[in-house]
Amino acid sequence: MAESRRTAARFDLGQLNHHILGRRETLSVPGPQWLLVLDGTAYLETAGGSTPLAVGDAAWVDARTAFAIATDEGAKLAIGDLRVVVATQPVPSPLLVRGFADRHAGVADLVRGCPLDGACRATVFADGYGTLIGAAMTDSWQQDQGLVTAAGDPLVARVLEAVVADPANKWSVESLASLVHLSRSALSARFQKALGRSPVRMLREVRMGEARRLLSDPYLPVEAVAARCGYGSIAAFSRAFTADHGSSPQSWRSGVLEDGRSTAKPIPLSTAQTAPTVSAAATP
Repeated sequence: MAESRRTAARFDLGQLNHHILGRRETLSVPGPQWLLVLDGTAYLETAGGSTPLAVGDAAWVDARTAFAIATDEGAKLAIGDLRVVVATQPVPSPLLVRGFADRHAGVADLVRGCPLDGACRATVFADGYGTLIGAAMTDSWQQDQGLVTAAGDPLVARVLEAVVADPANKWSVESLASLVHLSRSALSARFQKALGRSPVRMLREVRMGEARRLLSDPYLPVEAVAARCGYGSIAAFSRAFTADHGSSPQSWRSGVLEDGRSTAKPIPLSTAQTAPTVSAAATP
């Protein structure tokens, strides 16, 4: 199924240029836009907050998302009007892929070496760029969320997509099972077979990935992060986060801000180890 998605989806790119931002400069352009940080540190600013982007990180925003790109000390970007022409599934906006240049070195080399201006602006060449970049972005997003592996079981994939779309929901094993008309035990068995872990563990991993993303915004209170990740109190959120990361949310955030970026990547559900059975009453 994942292979058919890669074949069916189509992306278009009309322009791709290198842009240098000076100190404390802000770039505001209409979407849709894709960008790759070639040098320095940039910040993607949306209504949801400011997200730091380090060298090698990539981001995409659709035409409906108001955004700006800012920098403190200067940055060099590759930026282009990447459009989704044929979509096989919805993707979030903004869509952020950490370490894009390392994960897709060939695509990154093309982007660094030949922006689409002048002689490189031929339509066929532009279509090729759009397809390469769009497929790389969506594939990375699917891998980070475990959608590629889950796609082997359409019911598991449907549950996982629902959780990724709304991690703040007060999910339980029963409510997850009801999405696909299964019993608790049947859903748990399918999750163990497809992903190697329980639905509760999967829910926690998705929430922790969302927590890391939100904590990279220094202006978002930890209380708000906890609520957006489905935790009713800071204490419950802090216990869960510390158990998974070895440090409190505030300490983890401080480390991210000192480094200028998050070094912790979302845990791919396709590679994590099988988790022990957890009671449905436990807080993910």
